[in-house]
Amino acid sequence: MRRQETQSIADILREVLKENHIDNRLYEMQIVEAWYKLLGTTIKKYTTNIYVKEQKLCVKLSSSVLKNELLLARSSMVESLNKEVHKRVITDIIFL
Repeated sequence: MRRQETQSIADILREVLKENHIDNRLYEMQIVEAWYKLLGTTIKKYTTNIYVKEQKLCVKLSSSVLKNELLLARSSMVESLNKEVHKRVITDIIFL
């Protein structure tokens, strides 16, 4: 006997994550990974700490020159990072 309404494993996992309120944390982790992927190894060398708090990506950089350069491109980076995870996870980037 076959079930009439079958679901893919991916759909079931999404439902479980959403029901347990884990999906937001998962997207936040994907944003951090996307930071390194989109900006490359040079930026990774100067990134000392990175986390998401209240829909803001907080990035601590060891170079003040790099910090000023990235401030100019902040809005486009927010769009690119959200696009990478296919969801609006962050609204701003704060450089520490």
